[in-house]
This record gives sequence, structure tokens and C-alpha cells, in this order.
Amino acid sequence: MKRKNEELILDGTKVQWHMDRVSQWEKGEKIAPITIDMALTRACNYGCHFCYAMLQENDRSIINKRVITEFLEDSAEIGVKAISFVSDGESTISPAFIDGVKLGNKLGISMAVGTNGFVLTKEKLEDVLPHLTYIRINISAGEKKRYAEIMGVKESYFERVVQNIKDMVKIKRKNNLSVTIGLQMVLMPEYADQIIPLAKLGKKLQPDYLIIKHCSDNEDGDLGVDYDGYKSLFNLLKKAESYSDKNFEVKIKWSKIKSGEKRTYKKCYGAPFMIQISGSGLVAPCGMLFNEKYKRYHIGNICHTRFKEIWKSDAYWEVMNYLASGSFDAQTMCGSLCLQHKVNEALDSHVKGINKLKPIHKSIPHVNFI
Repeated sequence: MKRKNEELILDGTKVQWHMDRVSQWEKGEKIAPITIDMALTRACNYGCHFCYAMLQENDRSIINKRVITEFLEDSAEIGVKAISFVSDGESTISPAFIDGVKLGNKLGISMAVGTNGFVLTKEKLEDVLPHLTYIRINISAGEKKRYAEIMGVKESYFERVVQNIKDMVKIKRKNNLSVTIGLQMVLMPEYADQIIPLAKLGKKLQPDYLIIKHCSDNEDGDLGVDYDGYKSLFNLLKKAESYSDKNFEVKIKWSKIKSGEKRTYKKCYGAPFMIQISGSGLVAPCGMLFNEKYKRYHIGNICHTRFKEIWKSDAYWEVMNYLASGSFDAQTMCGSLCLQHKVNEALDSHVKGINKLKPIHKSIPHVNFI
């Protein structure tokens, strides 16, 4: 099956493909999120050293089959276009994972997952891959010893995940599936020794792409990301790109890696278009605001209240309007390089008249994941 990796937008935003919703937003209408990133649990079977989830602790509730069913039904009803099971927990270990993917797809929602890939053995992959728009495996090393060190697991986990990736590529090709298979490296400067080994591994395994991205930190710098340290890695990253071929692309998120902690905007316009939900069920504008100390931004919990009621509530829109007001300053009140960063750049430039967004009708993959 021919793959068109050059069409994948992995370092930007697709908000301009949704100008109907942009127009509604400009008129002050209440819009449903285009994309929702969420987890089905706060639990995880890994201990990645770069993981932001350790900074996101909040009161936990359980997202069971009833909760996810009601949530997906509500999302489809109000007009959510895409849901990605990626947030502050490992969604694939939730009993609700496979049923959730299938139901979302049945309801017409584009479904995706970001995962460490450990539990996705051949049988589960056969079951779930036909219902996914994309699957992204978080793998931040290409050698098993360093994989174990960086990902906080035993060395044997590396071999199992590599086999699972081989299986998903084989299943995709055998069944002529449209699902995009990607690998992702969350890069901290101290992982530089794994850039080329991972690019080589990707070329060998032949998923659709490997993306190498920055590591986000909070406003207090608790993860200790050295953003200046990325500059010394540019040559290595360019070398990694050379491992791309006609079926496999190594993609670097240059825009964020080069921008470091800098933001050109102060207002957060992106939240109504793209929100996050914690594996605890907490609804918030983004994962950087999940922690209990940001309770003023916490809107509700899908384990206790139907999502469509949360979305309609005054509390939801009070938070969204505050983030877009002059009282909020994303440059000083947020962590670095957040989920909505590229959406915010585009909308801020649009609102200021610097670069007005125009409708784009060209068909592209993953259009609902903005």
C-alpha cells in the first residue's frame, strides 16, 4: 500500500482546515473541541524520566466502561471530531481501552492512541488497529540498555515493544489498513546518544514515521529541561533525518526545539479547540493545569457529570474566556511548549491580523487531530 508520509503534518497545526469552527469562535459562539487528548487511567506500567505526568497529580476517579461510553456519546453529539487516548496515564492498560476505541470509531469520531506499546501484543493489535486513525509508540531510545534507563523499565521490555511494533506493521500491511503507525522520541539533551540508534531502528522496523520532539517542562522547571542544550544537537538531528526513505520518515519538531521556552503570544485561544482530560476524569484546558494547585482551572469530572453538561456549563466557558483575556499571560503563567502551542500561534496571528487564516480544502491525513 502506498503511503504518503510527505502529507503528514507533524510539526504544525491543522486548525485552518476547520474554519467553520474558527468563524463560530470569532462570533463568540460556544464551540465543541475539535480534538480532545485524554487518558483512560492515571496508572502507568512505565517510569519514564521525562514524564510530565508526575507533575499532574489530582484527585483520582475511575473511568470505567459506563463513563467512557457516556463520554463518547456526548462528544459525538456536541461535535467533537477526534479523540486521542494520550495524556497523563497509559490508556492501553485500562479495561475500557479497546471498547472505547471501537465505540468512538463507530460514532464517527477519529480515534488515536499514544502508548508505550508494551501490552499491545498481536491479538490486541488485530482487534484495535482497524478502528484507529493513528497509533504512536513512545520510545525514547534505540538500544535496550538506554531504553531501560530512560523509560524506567527492565531491558526485556525493549525487545517486547520492538516485537509489538513489528507485528503492527505486519498487520497493517496484511490487512491494507489506513492506520498510521508512528514512533516518538521525547528528547532531552542528555538522550543525544540515542538519536541515531533510534533513527536506525525506525528504518529497520519501517513504521510510517519517527518523530523527535522537545520535552515540555512546567513553569518551575521541575523536570530540569536544558532548552539551550538542544542547540548542540542540531547536526545530529539533521543526520537522523537522512535515514528517511520512501516509506519511512524521520521528522524533527524543529519549530518547538528551536523556539525553546519562548512564546510569541500571551493569550491562550487554543483551549476551546483542543482540551485535555486527565486519566482521573478531570476536565481542564490542558494537562499542564491538571495539578491540584491549578484548581481554579478545573471545570468538572466526567466520572461524576456528563461531558455535555460540563461543556454547556458556565464554569467551562468562564475558564475558556479567562485564558483568552488580558488577565491571563501564557508567557509567565504556563509551562513550556504546551499542547495548544501551535494552535495558539496560528490563532494569535490570525486575531492580530498578521497572518489571517484561510480555509484549506486539500485532503490530508489526521485532519481532525489539530
